[in-house]
Amino acid sequence: MFLLLFGIALVFTIQSHSYHKSKFINSANFLSGGVYNSVNNISSYFDLKSQNKILAEENNRLNQLLANSRIDTNTIKTDSTLKLNYKYTSARIIRNSYNLSNNFLLINKGKNDSIKQDFGVRSSLGIIGIVDHVSRNYATVISILNTKSRISAQLKKTNHFGSLTWNGKSPNIIQLTDVEKIAPVTQGDTIITSGRSSIFPKGIPVGTVINSKLDATENFHVINVKLFNDMTNLEHVYIIENTDTGEIKNLLESTNE
Repeated sequence: MFLLLFGIALVFTIQSHSYHKSKFINSANFLSGGVYNSVNNISSYFDLKSQNKILAEENNRLNQLLANSRIDTNTIKTDSTLKLNYKYTSARIIRNSYNLSNNFLLINKGKNDSIKQDFGVRSSLGIIGIVDHVSRNYATVISILNTKSRISAQLKKTNHFGSLTWNGKSPNIIQLTDVEKIAPVTQGDTIITSGRSSIFPKGIPVGTVINSKLDATENFHVINVKLFNDMTNLEHVYIIENTDTGEIKNLLESTNE
């Protein structure tokens, strides 16, 4: 009876206090992260062939970009005063859900790696999601396959932009909504991140247009987008930190005041 009442009191305490709720979530991330990390290490061993193929394709793509670049790599000098807007940290996915309405991923980097909430996450092929909760060694990521996710994106060939959402159906197809109806949309057009938020830089690939239609108001396009990423087969990702986020946030807050 004591344990039952103690458990009920603990649940009410966690639900009614944001501090206790945050501590509980982070502790759960730590415990479940260790379990999933052990399981993932075993499954990753048997998936080495396909993952090596993905990494080889990424290296090939980067080599092609370097070969086609007009920059003479033999004359490049490091400028110690150069300030980079975005920092990248590599990570590995140790849990990935894609068949629910609100899907999450678990990655093996956390506070000890300077990872924070609202950092962007991408793979070599495109965007994955946004960091949500963080513990010492792990972090959960709101997948783009989450009905609550909203990410700014645009047509690559124009500056017409909208919001990436997911209707909860196919894990290979998401929707770009709120795109002005005057925007020229053609099957096969490429969709990229718009850079209109402090989370993702402009130009990260998303996918290609399958088809589009006007919404109920007939003022905006609803575009079905075939993802470049296979969201059911992910392992290596990059976490994106915008080093100017604090400055941007402070400026916007002072403007609103």
